[in-house]
Amino acid sequence: MTLALESRTAESVVPKGIPAVAGAGLEVPLVTGERIGYANLDHAASAPCLDAVRRAVDEFLPWYASVHRGAGFASQVSTKVYEGTRDVLRRFVGARTGDTVVFTRNTTDSFNLLARAVPRNTSVVVFDTEHHAALLPWKGARVHRIPTPRTRLAAVSAVDSALAGCAEGPRLVVLTGASNVTGELLPVAEIAAVARRHGARIALDAAQLAPHRRISLRALDVDYVALSGHKLYAPFGAGALIGRADWLRAADPYLAGGGASKLVTEQSVVWNSGPERHEAGSPNTVGVYALGVACRTFAEHADAVEAHESALLARLRRGLAAVPGLSELRLFDAEVDRVGTVSFVLDGFQPGWLAAVLSAEYGIGVRDGAFCAHIATRRLIGDTGAEGRQALRVSLGLGTTAEHVDRLVLALRQIVARGPRWTYHDDGGRWAPSPDPRELPPFLSA
Repeated sequence: MTLALESRTAESVVPKGIPAVAGAGLEVPLVTGERIGYANLDHAASAPCLDAVRRAVDEFLPWYASVHRGAGFASQVSTKVYEGTRDVLRRFVGARTGDTVVFTRNTTDSFNLLARAVPRNTSVVVFDTEHHAALLPWKGARVHRIPTPRTRLAAVSAVDSALAGCAEGPRLVVLTGASNVTGELLPVAEIAAVARRHGARIALDAAQLAPHRRISLRALDVDYVALSGHKLYAPFGAGALIGRADWLRAADPYLAGGGASKLVTEQSVVWNSGPERHEAGSPNTVGVYALGVACRTFAEHADAVEAHESALLARLRRGLAAVPGLSELRLFDAEVDRVGTVSFVLDGFQPGWLAAVLSAEYGIGVRDGAFCAHIATRRLIGDTGAEGRQALRVSLGLGTTAEHVDRLVLALRQIVARGPRWTYHDDGGRWAPSPDPRELPPFLSA
């Protein structure tokens, strides 16, 4: 392998029609002294910023001001930006007439908001292999955690049985669109049909689905969708909960404060009834605008993005299948549709150590651990017979090239065949090169 910035071959260039991202030409240092183009294969954790988002934010920043009650012209512009983004998100997720858009910080925040808003004695059905953002917030509800079966049909039947066993009262099924561990798509529409027969609502975790596929609340027949800007190439701290307004309108405000309150007297408070009821405090207008720009950009390029990532995913899985001792994790026995995320274990190698070697010697960024889905990761690793409770995850995105995929596969084969070229130590639970001669970027030393 030549450890130098790769030439502009077809394998090292993102195809036309794919939105550009900040950092696409980033070079990173290696412990061996060379520099190489960074292969970011960790998009499922946080995606880089779209160039279109960065340009839009730069254009908007001079106009940034308070929203809703400012008489100044800049405040009026900012209010139009903020409120107009609600319509952008409604279109992006195929919302119904009357659906509301509440701006949050991220998917975790969205589900915690929804958990606060569900009526008393609501039964919540959720697979125990969900991301913690969808698994953990339901403290006040009657929670029915069910194991994810090995087939999609069995998953639908499991939800059917769980709902049949729920007590009388409101019911909510919480379901991911795409697993953040394996990338596999869950049978959302089929489960929604079962939920309807039981009078249940559906909340969709679209954090991993929205950056890769089109979403439609109407087509899937789901009631709520939660998503995060930092997964959608808009890393400015905004997310959203989109869906039916009645539970949210009837619930106490998620946060108490300015914006949520319509009238405050010495004796009482009258709360707003719209989405602002749950948006107390000065909102993240810049983050909201960035999220809206990202959604518009994705809507314009959705077909090209899906085709690009599907081709890269097939290339990646073919390459990984040829690495000796590598076992890919999967929820379902049979092949199912999936987004560009693959997790695996490699016999004889700790995932954290392997991630450190890939970074230090090959300029590749991946994720190791249990991915905030501890039950899923532990169960799937147990199926492989590998030791430990962690795996390595590779996740593709807009800036990924064929060269990045090929470099990863070659690196894994070389590590298996001959080991690392450097020494590493466990630094408080994280593996690191020892010594580590790589210099941090200048802005960190200022």
